[in-house]
Amino acid sequence: MKTSLTRRDFLRGTAAAALGAAAGLPHVASSRTQAPAPASAPAKTRVVLVRSSEAIDAESRFNAKVIQEMLDQAVTALLDASDPVSAFRQLVKPEDVVGVKSNVWSYLPTPPELEQAIVRRLRDAGVKEDAIAVDDHTVRTNPVFVKSTALVNVRPLRTHYLAGMSGCIKNYIMFDVSQPDHHPDSCADLGSLFLLPQVKGKTRLNVLSVLTPQYYGRGPHNFNRRYVWNYGGLIVGRDPVAVDSIGLRLLMAKRRKELGPAQKIPPVPKHIQIADTKYGIGTSDPARIELVKLGWTDGLLI
Repeated sequence: MKTSLTRRDFLRGTAAAALGAAAGLPHVASSRTQAPAPASAPAKTRVVLVRSSEAIDAESRFNAKVIQEMLDQAVTALLDASDPVSAFRQLVKPEDVVGVKSNVWSYLPTPPELEQAIVRRLRDAGVKEDAIAVDDHTVRTNPVFVKSTALVNVRPLRTHYLAGMSGCIKNYIMFDVSQPDHHPDSCADLGSLFLLPQVKGKTRLNVLSVLTPQYYGRGPHNFNRRYVWNYGGLIVGRDPVAVDSIGLRLLMAKRRKELGPAQKIPPVPKHIQIADTKYGIGTSDPARIELVKLGWTDGLLI
């Protein structure tokens, strides 16, 4: 192979130079043009997808113990930590004030079991109980969020009639005074939410719940249980753009399977790529995302 020959030539040249130096011979530059050393590849953004067949029971009830285990596995793998508490100690310090930005959409809210799992690990990492709050609609005035030094972003994945997809990026819309200001052009500028003074630089973890995602809907607040499926997963990462990029891949795969290959999400969720290319808050390029898959593989789709 070409690589092997190049390495052999290099080793031969090195050995010859060493022998020449030892013999007192002058160094003679090789007539062959030396290729510059290849630039190191940019580091990839890690995202973890963890699933369990036991996260939801036959009556569609969430299993709190299993969800805690899934979160622990995901964050430990995300940060190459030895255990979940050590992992969370990489994210927060005991002196932090932490707002957990949840989502309370009545049809598909963030499961309380997932909120509790996050809060439990924040406490285990040393954050005081009165320095943690879970909120959605009143985050701009909630005393903990007003004083927050760190944020955890958690919500379910679903389609959205304006943005195409509701994920971690869109979850911060309640931090702005006017939500409708972000609706034009298919909500293209949702990435700007992460540059708001109350938010900028504070997000330590993004958890996109794909326990029961919704893959189809029409119109505002449209919901139909028929288009929700028990996927039993969490998508976890420090980068909200990369997390949403993986969420979008999952929605598209499910839509192709259930609705046919031509079924793109209307409108196209352009805000994910724009959050990367215009606002610089994360990575949308699939080639620069390392997806780690853990657990249950049936019906994985991606």
